[in-house]
Amino acid sequence: MNENILTALFIALILIIAIAIWLTFRKRRTDHLRGRFGDEYDRTVDARGNRRKAEADLEDREERVAALDIRPLTGEERSRFADEWREVKAVFVDSPTESVLHADRLLGTMMKTKGFPMADFDRRYEDLTVNHGDVARHYRDGHEIVDRHSSGNASTEDLRQAMHHYEALYDHLVSDAAPDRGASGDTDGRPADRAGHDGVTTTGIDTDGDGQADRVVTTRN
Repeated sequence: MNENILTALFIALILIIAIAIWLTFRKRRTDHLRGRFGDEYDRTVDARGNRRKAEADLEDREERVAALDIRPLTGEERSRFADEWREVKAVFVDSPTESVLHADRLLGTMMKTKGFPMADFDRRYEDLTVNHGDVARHYRDGHEIVDRHSSGNASTEDLRQAMHHYEALYDHLVSDAAPDRGASGDTDGRPADRAGHDGVTTTGIDTDGDGQADRVVTTRN
């Protein structure tokens, strides 16, 4: 076997190894992005019409969110947003549109407070998909209903579904909030059961399951 043939075989072997390494790297990249983004991976591929461009977009999201300083809400912030969220839900019966639009604004404010940058919906949604794909889908689905309603293509029942989607995101945004130490010395924002020197016990009652006391009951021992 002459030297030229050996050289050609060596070059071919190097190319095969290089291709194998590239394919392995590409598969690991794809597996990582699929695992992290789930359904959003396929949605982005469909939207971009090209796997390479879609994966580049998803990696850009990862880098962008990694540079953000996302933090939990403080206890005081959680209590303030919980009060406003109760108002949002209370308004729904009489004015579904006002309630849903208020919910949309409130969620944007909550995300900004946690450290997400002020941006349009698409940017906020993309940032959420990096670490919170499930709730990001709720955010997208709720927002799509609101958009349809603005065009006259959504019913009151559709708006109710939008509120369910928005509530899923709301619950997630407050899930890691710091404890709120209230005036009574409790650590979660609810009045603790306590017995006074006069034999009266005060108990905070959470009637709607949002972690906040909605009424207080006192009993005499």
